[in-house]
Amino acid sequence: MNARFTTQSRSHARLARVRHAMGSPGPRVSKPNIQIRRAYEPAQPGDGYRVLVDRLWPRGRSKASLRLTAWAKELAPSTALRTWFGHDPARWIEFKRRYQVELRAPERVDYLDELTKRAQAGMVTLVYGARDEDHNEARVLAEDLGRRVRAVRRIAS
Repeated sequence: MNARFTTQSRSHARLARVRHAMGSPGPRVSKPNIQIRRAYEPAQPGDGYRVLVDRLWPRGRSKASLRLTAWAKELAPSTALRTWFGHDPARWIEFKRRYQVELRAPERVDYLDELTKRAQAGMVTLVYGARDEDHNEARVLAEDLGRRVRAVRRIAS
């Protein structure tokens, strides 16, 4: 094996590890401007367009304390799906599948298009009230919006 090739490969691998550890995706990866935040965490200056994506208002939180730009309860999972899921991690995969089906409904597409445009223009923060930070509708919605933003970018380039 060529010594020069090995050295370059190692340095590229090291650089990739450093970028990953620092949270930097690297120069060629364009990350969508979408983040999620619990309603019980304070709003941050860089949150941009803050939208509550729960069907129910978070307990004990005032409108002023949330500092929301919008409340998109139309994008929240249906009441039937939300109650079936009950934030049970064992039902997470099926919940994601069912919620993604709900997000494809024609009445929700306009809301998704609006959030996609906002994510292209600046930061969008999806606010949710669930305790479980890994198993909630905001995660599913963020993944879906990320795919939509990347698709629009591919078409535009």
